[in-house]
Amino acid sequence: MIRHGSRPALLGLFLCLPLSWSAAQHQAGNVHVYVTFPDDRAVTTQVKVGLISGTSGAQVEELFTNDRGEATFLNVSLGNYHVSVSGEGIQATQSDSFEVDERKSTQSVLVRVQPAAGSAAATQSGGGTVSANDLKLPKKASKEFDKATKLIAKQDWQAAIDQLNKALAIYPAYAEAYNNLGVVYAHLGDPNKERDALQKAITADAHFAPALVNLSRLDMKEQNYAAAEAHLSQATAADPTDMRALVLLAQVQLLDHHYEDAIASADKVHGMSHGSFAVVHYLAARACERLNRFPDAMNEFNLFLAEEPTGDRANAARQEMAAIQKQLAP
Repeated sequence: MIRHGSRPALLGLFLCLPLSWSAAQHQAGNVHVYVTFPDDRAVTTQVKVGLISGTSGAQVEELFTNDRGEATFLNVSLGNYHVSVSGEGIQATQSDSFEVDERKSTQSVLVRVQPAAGSAAATQSGGGTVSANDLKLPKKASKEFDKATKLIAKQDWQAAIDQLNKALAIYPAYAEAYNNLGVVYAHLGDPNKERDALQKAITADAHFAPALVNLSRLDMKEQNYAAAEAHLSQATAADPTDMRALVLLAQVQLLDHHYEDAIASADKVHGMSHGSFAVVHYLAARACERLNRFPDAMNEFNLFLAEEPTGDRANAARQEMAAIQKQLAP
């Protein structure tokens, strides 16, 4: 049997992952676009939504909305963007610029479009406002939130706090505003206010995954892995496509000695297009080692090295593989 305690240096490297690997690996976020008419009715016909880079002005990706006026861009690189919306029955519209921020996980963008002249939508009354449960927010609250987003991009933290509080005064159940308030307090180094804001976000919406993920990161900093696992389990149940949440879940499950669960979470990520998340194979390999499943561990290390062949983790993986081979040799 391999004595797991015989390689403390490598274990120490691994245990640094909760505080160090995320900054290097979280290079993308999701952008969820909501397209509505000025009276907040969802645009139910399919329209095109283009994601435009704020740096080059080039279109990064194009999607069509669903029957609720929604489209989601996944794994968008960090940076500044805007979206363009066009299609039958509406006037072409561009959103304000916004930033994809690693701590927000999902950036929501509300785009209000005017109906095209003569279209059926242009003659409809404004009485069909969609409920708050569908995230169709009061226009005034949305405007205050948009102002806060611009202030966050400028790192004008106190002004952003004031603006977010204005949005919350208008719409107290604004989960995303509470989440972004938590993000601001994180930048200011105030974990108590950060946690309070994030907890209010999930009180407003128990299934709001970005706030659950951000809470889990606070839990991890405090080495409260059980709480982190609970928050991440909720987040991944709410959004099973969020790979970053799944990677974090695999990590805390390993640290909380839930090895089979860690392997299962890593396997879910492996089943997706996960180019920047090779670390899941490292996590799965360590879990397999703890279960004395050494051939499986070697396979996971090989998958990891195929995706991340250089760097400190790659060197650690090679040392782990060499140790396994040496101790299993007759």
